[in-house]
Amino acid sequence: MKRTMPPTDVIRLIRFAAILWIGYLVVLAIINQVLWSSGRVFSDVLYYILIGIIPLLCLGLSYWSWIQKRLGGGFIPLIIAIITIMPILATWAIARLFHPGPMLDPQGSVLMLFPFLLVAFLLVAWQYKWQYMLLIILGITALNLLNLGIMWSFAPPGPSPFRGPLNTILIQSVVFLAVGFSISFLMNRLRNQQQSLEAANIRLTHYASTLEQLATSQERNRLARELHDTLAHTLSGLAVQLETVKAYWDIDRQMARSILDKSLATAHSGLEETRRALKALRASPLDDLGLALAIKAMAEDAATRANLTLDLSVADEMPALSPDIEQCVYRLAQESIINVVNHAHAKNLTVKLEFIEGKLKLMVRDDGIGLEIRKHNKTSHLGLVGMRERAQLIGGELNIVSKPGAGTIIQLTI
Repeated sequence: MKRTMPPTDVIRLIRFAAILWIGYLVVLAIINQVLWSSGRVFSDVLYYILIGIIPLLCLGLSYWSWIQKRLGGGFIPLIIAIITIMPILATWAIARLFHPGPMLDPQGSVLMLFPFLLVAFLLVAWQYKWQYMLLIILGITALNLLNLGIMWSFAPPGPSPFRGPLNTILIQSVVFLAVGFSISFLMNRLRNQQQSLEAANIRLTHYASTLEQLATSQERNRLARELHDTLAHTLSGLAVQLETVKAYWDIDRQMARSILDKSLATAHSGLEETRRALKALRASPLDDLGLALAIKAMAEDAATRANLTLDLSVADEMPALSPDIEQCVYRLAQESIINVVNHAHAKNLTVKLEFIEGKLKLMVRDDGIGLEIRKHNKTSHLGLVGMRERAQLIGGELNIVSKPGAGTIIQLTI
């Protein structure tokens, strides 16, 4: 049968209480001999030695891990029995050996044992249910009465000095009852809170798992948009061109060869764009340069490659943005600029990034061939859908204004 060790906090409490008992007895012995010496030095010293054995025994047991492991759950009841029964036995032995005995004041004897009984009672209230606490209160009261009975049996004839001790025992029982119920109530609340925390931790684990799955789903959507903007465009263009080659092959082979050459150029261009997209999939320029400089470098590079006249305006100071927002803004700017380079046949490109009155604004404008927004909306054009999805994910507003032959304006506001 596997035995569990007592709780570490209980062991620490026993050690701390034992050290306090020893100091308490030393101070009490000095005060008793200096201020209220009864002339019975030997019996008084023997009494304090017998009482002092109790905290020393508890202190030794608190460091004896073997006995703790052997007793398991019975270790705490053993400590409680030692600190409740042994003081009574010590009082009885001294009273029997040295009639009428030391500490003739019965009330002083009750107060002497109070710290021992209090610690025993606190252990019960801390570790067990309130029903056991009531039993220990009755047991402590019975032990106090037994102690008074022992003192009474050795008391000299005369007026009974036990009215005060009886009142002290009654007050002590009431104090134990109040303190015990308070500790029991607090421990129950603590256990309930612990159970609530464990349940909350389980829910938090499930929530984290759900967020991870959601993040995975969002990442898949992001990859789908990236693949659309590179592979899908290239492959769809190649498919159309190869169909044309097939149609012209038997009719006009010269035209077919010309279209085939264009298809090869499209394939090489698409391969280059795919490599560029894969390389920039994590938007590493954001990590190296920050949002403003990354967009600036991207716009300048695109304008140079496509021989465009660039009107660039990027704010020098930008607020601290979350990584999700920076990623979205960068990707929207990247997709807009790539569309200008690949499809707009524009001569001029305008890119603006500014922060005004708490709003972050990105604007990409070109003077190219434009497009019909209504037509693209009806056909669920994946490029525009992906851009709008990005904006919605961060709570932004995306406006696209374009007309055939009048260029395109893409504006994101967050």
